[in-house]
Amino acid sequence: MTPFVTSPLTRKLSAFVALSKAELVVLERLHQRRRSFVAGRDMVHQGQSAQAAYILSAGWVCSYKLQPDGTRQIVDFQVPGDFLGLRSLLLRTSDHSFEPIVEIEAAEVLKSDLLNAFAQTPRLATAILWAASRDEAMVVEHLVGIGRRDADARMAHFLLELGSRLALVGMGAEDGYDCPLTQYHLADALGLSAIHVNRVLRKLRERGLVTFRDGRVTFHDYEGLVELAEFDSAYLDQSGPLLK
Repeated sequence: MTPFVTSPLTRKLSAFVALSKAELVVLERLHQRRRSFVAGRDMVHQGQSAQAAYILSAGWVCSYKLQPDGTRQIVDFQVPGDFLGLRSLLLRTSDHSFEPIVEIEAAEVLKSDLLNAFAQTPRLATAILWAASRDEAMVVEHLVGIGRRDADARMAHFLLELGSRLALVGMGAEDGYDCPLTQYHLADALGLSAIHVNRVLRKLRERGLVTFRDGRVTFHDYEGLVELAEFDSAYLDQSGPLLK
């Protein structure tokens, strides 16, 4: 078994389609232009005319929208196996920015690369469309969280979702996962202040549900956290391949 067969993107897409050898070869070609990016420096700027997307191989990235007053709303966090800026291949300009949270490795994917891959392997195109649709479902869930969940449930739901996403690509387990996010990242993503984030995390820890400390999320009472968040992972669509 080659390393690519167990790569994060392969693991992720395999949740939807059982990839053939030919499809794996085409998928591997999309990783030819490998690049490294330092933390804290945008890979793609909001408003930039970009004709390339990226496949995240290692590290964490945040996608965010900058407001006129300088504040930002983090739209989502990308983990290994995720696409970055897929819409920028079709839109004239990027509608938001991408910033590495830690040093990352990513493969640059040009529009021509993606179209050629789709032409050669329609099932792979379907799998990538599934991944994009899943990302949209997560954004919808985040909107519901910010608009309708209280702070405790919002945080619990977010940590559970991250755990499920990481488990899919072999980076999470039932007891928790490594997480480089700061309380400021959480604040910008969840529509809370950093002080409020600190209070919520302390409350969840004191209730014996979860601890987020020293770059590690540890679940103490997973089912209790699920109940608090009313977390239903169906929107993540990770139950197994639909296409054989």
